[in-house]
Amino acid sequence: MIHRIPPFIRFFLAVTLFYLALFSAARLVFWLVFDNPHDPLGLGELVPALYVGLKFDLRLTLLMLAPLWLLGWIKWIHPLFTRVGRRLWGGYLGVVTLVAAGFYVTDFGHYAYLLSRLDSTALRFLSNPLISAQMVWESYPVLLWLLGLLVLFALLGLLYAWLTRRCAGVEYAPPRLWQRSLIVVACLGLFAAGIYGKLSWYPLRWSDAFFSTHVFTPAVASNPVLYFFDTFKTGALEYDEEAVRAAYPRIAEFLGVDHPDPDRMDFVRHVEPMFQPDRPLNVVIVLLESFTTYKTGWSANPLDPTPNFDRLVSESLLFPNFFTPTAGTARSVFTAVTGLPDVQLRSTASRNPTIINQHMINNALEGYEKFFFLGGSASWGNIRGLLQGNIQGLQIYEEGDYASPRNDVWGISDLALFREAHAVLREQTGPFMAILLTSGNHRPYTIPEDNDGFVIRDDVPQDMLVSHGFHSPAEFNSFRFMDHAVGRFMDMAKAADYYQDTVFIFFGDHGHLTEAAVHYYPSEIQLGLAQFRVPLVIHAPALFPEARVLDAVASEMDVMTTMASLIGHAHVNTTLGRDLFNPRFDPDRHAFVMTHGAVPSIGVINDRFYFRMHLDGAGQSLHLIHAEDSRPNLMDQHPETAAGMRDLTRGLYETTRYMMNHNPHRDHGSGSVDK
Repeated sequence: MIHRIPPFIRFFLAVTLFYLALFSAARLVFWLVFDNPHDPLGLGELVPALYVGLKFDLRLTLLMLAPLWLLGWIKWIHPLFTRVGRRLWGGYLGVVTLVAAGFYVTDFGHYAYLLSRLDSTALRFLSNPLISAQMVWESYPVLLWLLGLLVLFALLGLLYAWLTRRCAGVEYAPPRLWQRSLIVVACLGLFAAGIYGKLSWYPLRWSDAFFSTHVFTPAVASNPVLYFFDTFKTGALEYDEEAVRAAYPRIAEFLGVDHPDPDRMDFVRHVEPMFQPDRPLNVVIVLLESFTTYKTGWSANPLDPTPNFDRLVSESLLFPNFFTPTAGTARSVFTAVTGLPDVQLRSTASRNPTIINQHMINNALEGYEKFFFLGGSASWGNIRGLLQGNIQGLQIYEEGDYASPRNDVWGISDLALFREAHAVLREQTGPFMAILLTSGNHRPYTIPEDNDGFVIRDDVPQDMLVSHGFHSPAEFNSFRFMDHAVGRFMDMAKAADYYQDTVFIFFGDHGHLTEAAVHYYPSEIQLGLAQFRVPLVIHAPALFPEARVLDAVASEMDVMTTMASLIGHAHVNTTLGRDLFNPRFDPDRHAFVMTHGAVPSIGVINDRFYFRMHLDGAGQSLHLIHAEDSRPNLMDQHPETAAGMRDLTRGLYETTRYMMNHNPHRDHGSGSVDK
């Protein structure tokens, strides 16, 4: 039989299928060995896990074989028709197989020992190589594993020899030039598609393995080699246990820990709600992209950028001294749902698979339908792993789930997002908790044609825009369109049955540094506070029929525990968040903030002062935040205040790093760790 497919491609496909079958077999063995008989994976979780795992295995296979694909066509090192090529590629495949097998064997042992897949934190064992080697020798059947590897290599050698002979001996009729070109282009496209892994804007990522809250699902779906290097890129979040222990008394007091125990360093609090509504209340939490305070109309911005939000403020509770701990949307999402600031230095916490297993307060909302709506993909920032891997029963709506057309790189428009979310929420017959993340207030600042009567303004001079915090007409109108979308959403909600029984919580996901905002506090520019200060608005017609302004300093870390308190749910709190309505915390209201960059800094803000310092302790300064000139360092004038705020700053930072590594899922009734 005469074949038109080039022998090299036949050989490459055969090798690809071999490795894919090998890795899939290892995955099945992993599942059979480690599946918990007391809480086994059901088919509804096992099948998707194996499917996602197959895509990871294909990516690893193609990455391993990339040199063969790129160089194997060269005549003098061809794997089929030259002796040099057969030996070269046989040796290469032997080496990469040895490396991959080493990862798989180590991963099996790591999971058997720690019940977690191999990640970059395992490198800590190399600091004591002799002890670690002795432990491995005494704990695992090392000789049996080595024998298995020898058998694998023998089989690989036999298969390689057979494949090269078989593919080289095929009778082959070279196709025409256009046919060869078509074959090459098709193969390149399939190769790239296999590595990309998904038919979506974002490629296959480790967070795609975290589609279930079952603890074993991501373990089955992950690939040990790729997972290790994913965690290596972000790095483990290290902590200083002695520093945490030294700060424990102050932080335990700050958080209101029920039973302080410096030896155990337990931060658990069993929180009783401050409110007892007479019926179940829904929750809608809206994170508004880059919705910094100085750009709002109620901040006295004369450009009137937010008439709809200002109307909402006039009907709600407003916290004007609300701060996000960091700048950046992915960091903000992490903080909002976990109650911990994102202190990850490399990349963001949501992108670090070693620390996304976090206790979520919203899991205390038993009997609630839980939703997360965003216009783009949950693969952005790897937030899928953080959300779906931790929030029980969460339903994520993202690109591909909506009837609305894609607006730009960020997915559907903010207005369309609110419409789509409202269409889902109005159909609910029981209580629900929904989180909406807007994203349109980004470049390229696209205003959709279907904009429900939005009018673009081009009447504001450039110097007027800049002096009040906007750098261009496009940004100004994009911000106004986000406000327009908020107004339309509240109009839709007020006409729906769920409105009276819903607590709406709006806040900016982060602020923005600016060179000018002449209508607002000078410290926003002088100290860079504009990147942290955003508005928090709580609109709850069943709880607060009248509008109020609450000047207490508040943090994004407080949102989830405050939300649970508002709707009357007792819960276990293990994070840095505190109920904004609990008066016990009023004498000690502070907000932790952190800047990332070449020289990261940390600090705390209260109603008068802002203290900050570099991570290494240098650059300490204390500033009066409402002064006309807030830049002078007042540490010498207020030494006790500076010392207290310094201790709190360092304590919150060190405790956060510790908590991120010691904050797994818990039962809200008992506080025990879920199995």
